[in-house]
Amino acid sequence: MSVASVMDPERVDLLKVSHLPGVGPVLLDRLLGAMGTPGAVLEASSERLRAVPGIGPERAGKIVAGREAAARMAEKELELALQLGVRIVTKFDAEYPHLLASIPSPPMLLYVRGRIEPLAGDRFPVAIVGSRQCTQYGREQAERFAGHLASSGITIVSGGARGIDAVAHRAAMRAGGRTIAVLGCGLQHIYPQEHAELFEAIASGRGAIVSELPLTTAPSAENFPARNRIISGISLGTLVIEAGKHSGSLITAKIATEEHGREVFAVPGRVDSTASEGTLELLKGGGAAMVTAPADVLELLDGPARHAEAGSFGARFGPAADVKRAAETGDGQLPFSSGNVLPAAPATPRTATLSESQRQLVTALTATALSADELIRETKLEPAQVRADLTILELRRLVVRSGTRFVRAE
Repeated sequence: MSVASVMDPERVDLLKVSHLPGVGPVLLDRLLGAMGTPGAVLEASSERLRAVPGIGPERAGKIVAGREAAARMAEKELELALQLGVRIVTKFDAEYPHLLASIPSPPMLLYVRGRIEPLAGDRFPVAIVGSRQCTQYGREQAERFAGHLASSGITIVSGGARGIDAVAHRAAMRAGGRTIAVLGCGLQHIYPQEHAELFEAIASGRGAIVSELPLTTAPSAENFPARNRIISGISLGTLVIEAGKHSGSLITAKIATEEHGREVFAVPGRVDSTASEGTLELLKGGGAAMVTAPADVLELLDGPARHAEAGSFGARFGPAADVKRAAETGDGQLPFSSGNVLPAAPATPRTATLSESQRQLVTALTATALSADELIRETKLEPAQVRADLTILELRRLVVRSGTRFVRAE
């Protein structure tokens, strides 16, 4: 019995469609929009296919001719995924990152080792990127920012590369937080090879290793811009730490601001260091907000995080095309409901929309200031839940930090 025969047929069809020749994320999005389902794409005539914008007669012919090969490739992919312990997450699954779903033409499929938790531990992801050839200063700042943010319930997203990426992933885990590594190769490969232990630690309950590329895709420089697009798309904002003049981190920052409308921050470096030339140019050109402490990042993410929590991020920060498309359909359905945007002056108390666990924390802080560990003991909540909820309460200005303790805001 084949692997495909025991899986959800629509998931298998989507995998087959993703292997059709000449069909990338943009055309796949158009095909599904025109045909309705992956199965309909696989059964469509050449005449119907060529009517889809961007397909045309030549590409339609190649798609029809390539269906059998695509089906064979999908079967092999499913078998290999099973061997490697990789799950295939589609855009229609609950595990698919909600922020990524709001970018133009997001990948329909993600290959995942570990687990993404969009509604739990990974509600507030922030990307940290920087040079592979980082200095000691860069390593120190990556450790400082990633560790503090992770301990505040922020998921650290990066590219799994040498240098700043690896420091950020490791610092997040040391702080007891979660991290997501987005790779520029298929998950059959470990790149760089010396990060095998790091990736295994992430996938074993500390986050996820993610790629949009078929499992056997080899590491290649041409894959990294698309990888950077996912890093930005998954994240509320991108923090650049020590990027040289031609660093790929600047591409991620550019995508974040120009394509995704996301926040970009940069840590200033030495003015006479070539390792910081790109970062300093980014700051001088107004392409990033200068941050000197992790608290700066949390403060600047207040608006985006509140929209993400309220379910209105896509309507507020997503591409205008998505809003326009929803309006044209007449069904009023945006990627995230526009009806949940927080008003400028809420008429209800600020605590009215808190979850039960958040209410427990606020109650525990009524009498005295407590550390995170003390709050865990007091409330009997899971540590990860406490960290995430404290971050939300900070963003809503219901609690403030006082050293290592938390105090209920006046």
